[in-house]
This record gives sequence, C-alpha cells and structure tokens, in this order.
Amino acid sequence: MIAIACDHGAYDLKETVKNWLLAQDYAVEDFGTFSSESVDYPDFGAAAARAVADGLCERGIVLCTSGIGISIAANKVHGIRCALCMNPLMAELARNHNDANMLALSAGLVGDLMNLRTVETFLSTAFAGGRHQKRVDKITALEEV
Repeated sequence: MIAIACDHGAYDLKETVKNWLLAQDYAVEDFGTFSSESVDYPDFGAAAARAVADGLCERGIVLCTSGIGISIAANKVHGIRCALCMNPLMAELARNHNDANMLALSAGLVGDLMNLRTVETFLSTAFAGGRHQKRVDKITALEEV
C-alpha cells in the first residue's frame, strides 16, 4: 500500500501520480487533499507519514508546490525518512543509500513526466544495505535524542 498526500498546489499532480500508481496495480491510500482549495500541507503530509510509520502503508509519496514544506512535515514523524527528489537518480540514491520510505515531489518545479519517472524509480529501487545500513542506523538514532 502506498500512502499519498498533497496540498492544494500539488492536487493535479497527486491525481496524476495516483492514477499512474493504480494503473501499475499499486494499492493506494489517499490522505488528501481532495481539491485545489487552499489547505495547510503539514496536515496532509503528517497523515501520510503516520500511516507509513505505523506500518499501514509500505511507502509514501507527498507533494506540494516545491516539495520542501511537505517533506519537512513528513520528516517530523518518528521513523520517516522522506527524500525530496527532483529526478530518478535522486530517487535511486534515496532508496539505495538512505532507505527512504517516503518520497516528496515538487509540482511547481518539475514536470509531470519527470515526476512519474521519479516515482517509478523510487518504488522499484531496493535498499543496498551493507555499508549504508550503519549510516541509516545513525540517522534513526538521532530520533532518540
């Protein structure tokens, strides 16, 4: 199950990504928003992040105009490693090296096709483990301080 959420600035892109996910046979839990009416991104980003952190969803995708605000909000949830990725290479590295469990996308700075390729890479890339596990463990330990 993939959690997805956005603010008003990324509503159209969220619908595009959600439809692509469904066409690829992913199960999707949509945490809103459900229109382009102005809302506050932390409310929606946190809801999707909680679903991932609680194990209800395997991974999450959050979107706003820049991708910055909603990624910051998602990363405030214990257990979340949300990476703002502007292209497939960034998504590959976020998964491969950092075991990112959430992806943040920008609706205003990146086109739909590039965002869809980024989603595809994020979902198809495995965590490499090995030497990277020690670093991910250190990131996780920061939540305990």
